Amino acid sequence: MKIVQDPPNKLPQDTPADVAEAVKGLLHKNPKERMLPAEAYKMTHESLIASWDRRRRMATPLDIRLGLTRPEDVSFKLRWGILGCGPISSDWCKCLKEVPGAVLQSCAARDEAKASKFAASHGVERVAPDYQALVADPDVDIIYIGTITSLHKEQVLMAISAGKHVLCEKPLATTAADAAELYAAAEARDVALIEGMWTRYFPAVEHARAAIELGTIGEVRMVQADFPEICYAVQYAPLFFGSTAPTAVVSAGTGGTGGGAVIHYDGRGAAVLSFPSWACEVPEVCEVIGTKGRITLDNWAMHPSRITIRLTTEQCWNEPQGHTSTAQNGVRPHVEQVTYPVPEPAGLPAAGWNYVNQHGFLYQAEAVHRCLAAGLKECPQFTKAESMRIMEMLDEIEKGIADPCR
Repeated sequence: MKIVQDPPNKLPQDTPADVAEAVKGLLHKNPKERMLPAEAYKMTHESLIASWDRRRRMATPLDIRLGLTRPEDVSFKLRWGILGCGPISSDWCKCLKEVPGAVLQSCAARDEAKASKFAASHGVERVAPDYQALVADPDVDIIYIGTITSLHKEQVLMAISAGKHVLCEKPLATTAADAAELYAAAEARDVALIEGMWTRYFPAVEHARAAIELGTIGEVRMVQADFPEICYAVQYAPLFFGSTAPTAVVSAGTGGTGGGAVIHYDGRGAAVLSFPSWACEVPEVCEVIGTKGRITLDNWAMHPSRITIRLTTEQCWNEPQGHTSTAQNGVRPHVEQVTYPVPEPAGLPAAGWNYVNQHGFLYQAEAVHRCLAAGLKECPQFTKAESMRIMEMLDEIEKGIADPCR
């Protein structure tokens, strides 16, 4: 038996921690303890590298995977104007600093003193005296709007009228009619209007999207998701069922105590969504249930860093009564779990950060630069068609929920 003494080539710098640790376990044992045959050692090492390479392909950003953009175009220069200097804008600016082409050009708030303090804190080059001056600045290419939803329509139209691209926090508007007006205005001025549904850009979500396209879990029959802000839970329905109109949307409940909705896609399945009160232990999980498996996005599903895929074993597929789940057949599913760590600092808010996993804003920021560099007016991860479909669903859902949190 030949004993491997010399480690193989170094791992790529972007090898994830779990793979790196597994390989290290093979490489750095005391030689007397490392009794793995050379061929088996090589196969184990290669399988780990192959596993990471497959993960990397599955999590490739959709705009790159479709050949619409180039990875290097994160260096495409965009001069950002920040409209609204609250906590969400603060976290956004921290991430923009890590995008090679991003320039923090200007910012504005209702209170100019607040904007000055914000600029000093984040290295923004100048302070505009008001929102109108910000959008009129010829040295600003794109406006980020991080204000409350009720102000979005007025502010988006102001920026579009000035010929600026716009990235507006979700939800884009308070009604579908208003959202349609905003998109029409952007089209008329030939500028991009992108709704900031940052969830769509996380590697775990990119992986889930690719798995669905490949038919990994068969045909999607049900989507389950939860969050107090309705738009977060609802956006998973068109992601996994497509942006075609559902056949029915029904809802009930209150914003204060909790509510829910069922979105039915005739002949295909349904999305079952819950909107718990903020005053409870919110699960924050998305489940995509298919005919041959199930995908779980969690930790946490609105900004997930983990995907778990459970595949129905082949022996269950043709169960005579059609009860094909592994639980009904007394067997375990094949399970694959992949963690995509958010850039550090991550997880619970670190010092100077305001929200959980907010460093994941980076994925959206990079995609915006790539897509605008390519001359696109939207990012394929979250298109105008999906945005409008969700707005229409929200209008219907809010009919049955008192005091909803859109």
